[in-house]
Amino acid sequence: MSVAVDELEAIVDRAERLEQLETLIVARHGKVLAERGYRGHRTSSPTNIKSASKTVLSALIGIAIDKGVLTGTDQPIADLIGGDFPAKPDARLQQVTVGNLLSMQAGLGSTSGANYGSWVASPNWVRAALARPFEDEPGGAMIYSTGSSHLLSAILTRNTGKSTLQLAQEWLAPLDGFDISAWTRDPQGIYLGGNEMAMTPHSLLAFAELYRRGGLTASGDRLLSRDWIETSWTLRTRSRYTGHGYGYGWFVTELAGEDIRYAWGFGGQMLYVVPRLDMSVVMTSDTQPSGGASGHRDALHQLLGDIIEALRSDS
Repeated sequence: MSVAVDELEAIVDRAERLEQLETLIVARHGKVLAERGYRGHRTSSPTNIKSASKTVLSALIGIAIDKGVLTGTDQPIADLIGGDFPAKPDARLQQVTVGNLLSMQAGLGSTSGANYGSWVASPNWVRAALARPFEDEPGGAMIYSTGSSHLLSAILTRNTGKSTLQLAQEWLAPLDGFDISAWTRDPQGIYLGGNEMAMTPHSLLAFAELYRRGGLTASGDRLLSRDWIETSWTLRTRSRYTGHGYGYGWFVTELAGEDIRYAWGFGGQMLYVVPRLDMSVVMTSDTQPSGGASGHRDALHQLLGDIIEALRSDS
């Protein structure tokens, strides 16, 4: 066993001090180097990945574009779900594109945070999201909103005649280990784009590995175009809360001197890809309290930094 792997094991042991952390998996070059469930939690048990599911939605949109279901990220959403627009819509709705929804730059007021409860209590989540007042121009500042991701789920459903869960099961079926075990639906039966999706940490790792391999399965089947991955990882805006960049469903930043691409779900559901080191890391956490408010999210970033430092010497 190398010194780097010995050091990694020590880091994984110390990680148990993070009281909210439930599971941790570290993989490099496609091989799992460390795997741990803390305080009785298992990497084989499903967990609510919260907003990390927005990254899964992004992949489905990329596949839909590759298959010709959608024409591209510049396609106006008016062409796709215009029938759900308010009776007297703000003219700016005509300018909102699929790409704006992916990058959280639709300009519409957020349905997340303090607005989330009232949004999911509404009788029609799609129409409620489209009826939010504009707080910026389309393509402007990042306004984090699960409603924007839910509109993407509605777009896929409306334009394929299949549920988003069916599409995920069909389009990602060749990805060994990938599975969505539970997923909430809205009153119209549309699966909630961007929240309340259950996956095991192993399933999350399988998804991360798809991106690490440039869109290929372990057996070489292409599920995502490399262009879509690069497009998704291109910085388009920045979070007002963390300062980290954001692409299409992926956060973009640098940690421990390495370029990092990551998905983040409420409370600390993390999926990291470290391209230069050929590394994927999954972390899941207790959702109470909020990972951001408690500093837990920052502690997870630091944990990743420690893992990078330990394994970089083996590069």
